[in-house]
Amino acid sequence: MPNKLEKFADIERFENCFSFFFEQIQQGFTIKGKWRKEFFKNENPLILELGCGRGEYTVGLGEAHKNKNYIGIDVKGNRIWTGANFALENKLSNIAFIRTRIDFIEYCFGEAEVDEIWITFPDPQPQKPRERKRLTCQRFLDRYKKILKPNGIIHLKTDSTSLYEYTLEVIKENKHELIWHTNDLYKNCPEDRKELVSIKTYYEKMFTDKGEDIKYVCFRLN
Repeated sequence: MPNKLEKFADIERFENCFSFFFEQIQQGFTIKGKWRKEFFKNENPLILELGCGRGEYTVGLGEAHKNKNYIGIDVKGNRIWTGANFALENKLSNIAFIRTRIDFIEYCFGEAEVDEIWITFPDPQPQKPRERKRLTCQRFLDRYKKILKPNGIIHLKTDSTSLYEYTLEVIKENKHELIWHTNDLYKNCPEDRKELVSIKTYYEKMFTDKGEDIKYVCFRLN
């Protein structure tokens, strides 16, 4: 297994990995708005996983749905390496990764370029002063709206009761469309949505092994 520095070097050369940081904002991200045409070379739906970590969900969904394109996004390059390396070794051409901060997401994708967004086990940022860092606060939802198609869906999976309840409050206060939610996904998962529990991230497995309930929210922005 490569060390951290070797992983950083790898993702710089991996053909399915991209990086975008503050100093690149002026020059722009050349593939913005052209992911289907220039990278995936198809017109299939484009789906993001924010804070993808090792990419378990990105890879799991990509393996299950070859007719869709998936991009995992995380600032930690040594985490992304695991999913990116697996995708390359298994010739999963519908999977890519971006090493960047979620704050820069609107610089990476064009208007209405994205069909769905998954937010899987983000840091709940429970302290009130850190509310602006929660990935489901309205500040971030405004960013997502710039890149999502008008009927684009956002999914949240979390072990955090506070983040789950906070997200429901944000949806209600801002009149977004709540599609479905549950505070115990493994107990209430619909028969036709088994992929919600069949694919587990590293953190999800850790939480479920401890007996913690997994919360899920599915919604659209107004």
